[in-house]
Amino acid sequence: MSIARQGIHEARQELGRRLRAIRTAAEIDGRTLAGRLGWPASKVSKLQLGRQTPTIADIQVWTSACGDPQAANELVILLRDLDDRYARWRHELQHGHAAVQQSWADMEATAQTIRAFEPCWVPGLLQTPDYAAARFREHARLNDSPPDTDAAVAGRLARQEVLYSPGNRRWHILLTEAVLRYGTASPEVMRAQIDRLVSATTLPAVRLGIVPFRTRLPVSPAHGFWIFDDERVVVEVISAELRLSLPEEVVQYRKVFDLLAPSALYDADARRILTSLTESWI
Repeated sequence: MSIARQGIHEARQELGRRLRAIRTAAEIDGRTLAGRLGWPASKVSKLQLGRQTPTIADIQVWTSACGDPQAANELVILLRDLDDRYARWRHELQHGHAAVQQSWADMEATAQTIRAFEPCWVPGLLQTPDYAAARFREHARLNDSPPDTDAAVAGRLARQEVLYSPGNRRWHILLTEAVLRYGTASPEVMRAQIDRLVSATTLPAVRLGIVPFRTRLPVSPAHGFWIFDDERVVVEVISAELRLSLPEEVVQYRKVFDLLAPSALYDADARRILTSLTESWI
């Protein structure tokens, strides 16, 4: 089972556990609940075991029959999250990478505060055209997707305009030093990309931090993630893009970000380490 599908399976099981907990708290057995709802007993069992996905109506009548209708709200969020929990790269990329850029642009345009942590590559909002092209070519090879590199780069650069738009939007972006040491592009491209990051440290709406090697970290940097307005988390894995919106998931990712952020260097300190990294690519 892929990471993405495993996440869906676990989320469905979690939904089932919560439904069962509501029934148990109401001191109602499964057969009695099924009788109240006019369902076969097997449906109650399947829903509780995560073998069947409930509808919104199922959740609402279940919680009402158990005397806890307000519990439906969070369960409905989890249910909707099942539909939007992961987006398969191969499916999304059938028409190339440019369309995916629009999806990200929509999320970035509507968010007021974005927090991002990247341990592997420079985030799209801060990429140079050549660095972005290298990433798109890599994804096209990996996913056998249409090589629409020029259109995808144009879409990514268009996304970056939001960094300069008026308003109160804020970005807090953390990169590990490894991002700028990995050979994910040619030396010339890496030098230009690092120069771009030096400039990004002066953008009013952007707080860019570099987490250096040898810094004692309070939490392991397991993977990259983006937090949008403390309401949604987007995580890119090899085969999928996970979109998480359960409150407890968002809180956990925010906790990880807040633990990592003080480990980063900012402003002049960030520019000094970036400059030294540029020299390493000469």
